[in-house]
Amino acid sequence: MALLIIFIEAFINVLAQALTLAIFARVLLSWVPMKLPWGLGEFVWSVTEPILSPIRRALPFMGGIDFSPFIALIAIQAVSSVLLRILPQTL
Repeated sequence: MALLIIFIEAFINVLAQALTLAIFARVLLSWVPMKLPWGLGEFVWSVTEPILSPIRRALPFMGGIDFSPFIALIAIQAVSSVLLRILPQTL
């Protein structure tokens, strides 16, 4: 049982870090448009768009500045923190 909990904790941490990295990559790609090899740009877009588009629709227009990545990063950290606190503690 303890091994399963450790695996779930590691999975939550890795998933949160991967999403955070993808959002940072998306922000950088939006500032410096370039074509990434092996379809990495499309991959980053397809991973982050389902997270960012609902936030973008819910936020009011802020003069051309997109705050959805910032809100998404806060939400990812909050959700991963809550999920890790819900898990039973291992010794």
